[in-house]
Amino acid sequence: MSLLNRLTLPILSWPRKIKRGIVLFVDLILCVISVYMAFYLRLGEWMPLFEVSNWKPIWVLVASIFLSFPSLLYFGLYREIFRHSGWYALLILAKAMSVYGIIFFIIFTLVGVEGVPRTIGIIQPLILLMLVGIVRAVASYWLSNPYRNQLKLASRPRVLIYGAGDAGRQIASALSNTVEMEVIGFLDDDVKLHSSTLDGKRIFDPEKLFGLVTTLNISSVLLAIPNASRFRRNQIIQSARNAKVAILTLPSMSDLASGKVSTQDLRNLDIDDLLGRELVLPNSDLLSKNAHQKTVLVTGAGGSIGSELCRQIIEQRPACIILIEQNEFSLYQIHQDLLSKAEKYGMSGKVQIMPLLTSVTNENNIRLIIHQWNPYIIYHAAAYKHVPLVEANAIEGVRNNVIGTLTIAQIAREFGVPNFVLISTDKAVRPTNVMGATKRLSEMILQAFAEISSTTKFSMVRFGNVLASSGSVVPKFSQQIKSGGPVTVTDFRMTRYFMTIPEAAQLVIQAGALSVGGDVILLDMGEPVKILDLAIRMIELFGLELKNEANPNGDIEIQEVGIRPGEKLFEELLIEGDPEKTLHPRIFKAHENYLSWDKLEMKLQLIKNSIENNDQLCLFAVLQDLVEGYTPNVDDTLIEV
Repeated sequence: MSLLNRLTLPILSWPRKIKRGIVLFVDLILCVISVYMAFYLRLGEWMPLFEVSNWKPIWVLVASIFLSFPSLLYFGLYREIFRHSGWYALLILAKAMSVYGIIFFIIFTLVGVEGVPRTIGIIQPLILLMLVGIVRAVASYWLSNPYRNQLKLASRPRVLIYGAGDAGRQIASALSNTVEMEVIGFLDDDVKLHSSTLDGKRIFDPEKLFGLVTTLNISSVLLAIPNASRFRRNQIIQSARNAKVAILTLPSMSDLASGKVSTQDLRNLDIDDLLGRELVLPNSDLLSKNAHQKTVLVTGAGGSIGSELCRQIIEQRPACIILIEQNEFSLYQIHQDLLSKAEKYGMSGKVQIMPLLTSVTNENNIRLIIHQWNPYIIYHAAAYKHVPLVEANAIEGVRNNVIGTLTIAQIAREFGVPNFVLISTDKAVRPTNVMGATKRLSEMILQAFAEISSTTKFSMVRFGNVLASSGSVVPKFSQQIKSGGPVTVTDFRMTRYFMTIPEAAQLVIQAGALSVGGDVILLDMGEPVKILDLAIRMIELFGLELKNEANPNGDIEIQEVGIRPGEKLFEELLIEGDPEKTLHPRIFKAHENYLSWDKLEMKLQLIKNSIENNDQLCLFAVLQDLVEGYTPNVDDTLIEV
């Protein structure tokens, strides 16, 4: 804190009456000075105002005091403390001094007072206006910043930190030097710590949170328990939800250990904290098997899954990562991110990162890339995946998802790429939309290739929705809540499987290492989550209340808007049979029916012809014939194929 602030803050804390008295005294002094200066400017010499033989200037001073104070008081200048002064306050000052000046001018200039030069009636009001304006401007500059800081400190959200350990102490220390939050105390599960203090702040029993929120005016709880199990976190979150406070959480334990914790690290609690299952630590051998010191190619490298795959892969210290992406900005972002990570891990110059701007449907480019770089494994994540958009653009969806997969898989087989992993989706199971049908057909292409390929091991990984990915309901709900609602849910009965992006990417890499080729690999997604429950939880995690018939004064309303074209109420992960266990507790294998390459190749040629001829009806007919459970969302009669 600067010396100026140290001098100012005690003044700001004085009672209002004392501060107003100081202002009145200052204005009195300014009246004396202004009269004294006015006589000097008029007469050219300093005139003794209080000399007994010369009383005339005294009447000027008396008039100045008895006219200026009522004028300033009438216009509210003594309600405006110096720190509030600005252009508006100066305008009010000008009005008050105008009234004062007119009356003063009438008395001493128009009427006249014996012994007082008439020009005093003009000079003195101008000098007084100047002096009062300067003093208020200087005072405003001097007092405003400390006062604003004091206001910020007084209006800071009051928070409790859950966890009186090292993480809690670090974040409390970081917050003590800011005006963003005021830490009132700590919550901790350790009974022995209750009622004791940490850094001068009391440690409370978490069971009393509901009452503490009211008595201490708490707005948020900061979770500072990075080592707590997900089950325990869920218990804490539930208690905070019942207390109706917002929940913020801290970054990873690695950032805490490195001493990087700051207020910027605080974030709204991720909804993945509510998935209800513990994360399984990845198998380092499986992660590194297909990446360490190898050339890895990722298509759709700028997408949600593709970019996270790249981040996980670079940690395994590959020789080269080839990024294929058709969106320029997305490619730029992931390229810069990987360069930063390479520098962070001390790998600058040791790993080659090649950003290649192209589409998987560009056969010539893909052939050139694979021939030149000879990748050890290809992770094929490139796909159009937004159900309503693909439904409205079926031909482009099939071109990108099916023909793109066919193109890169054929070239990988042609050049003998050892491993090829397709990123699939639960929407491929008995699909009700074009996107799901294209992903199932992509799986069938790889299954057919796996049967006839002796050099390339083809596999596909199928999983559900990924939290916070592009198109996910989670960022959509977050934005709707921040905007004041309503939160829109297509159908209150709808359920989905959810997984975090890092978890999904790690499992994809490990699944590729476990695959023997031709198998559909399923990731354990836990129990399906009801979308309506997800929306309610997110509203509560923001510290807000659901607005409904039972609570009309709530904050955020949830509206049911109806299922969009191609959507299903419930998703599945398996078409038929029971999945086989693998060495990883969250990874399973399934063997599902498919067509041989000889039969599938003819059907794929029909699809190519339909795309070239822009024949959507024929395209739908082929998809319906090939993909079990798919029925096009069209009214037209389909042709036979």
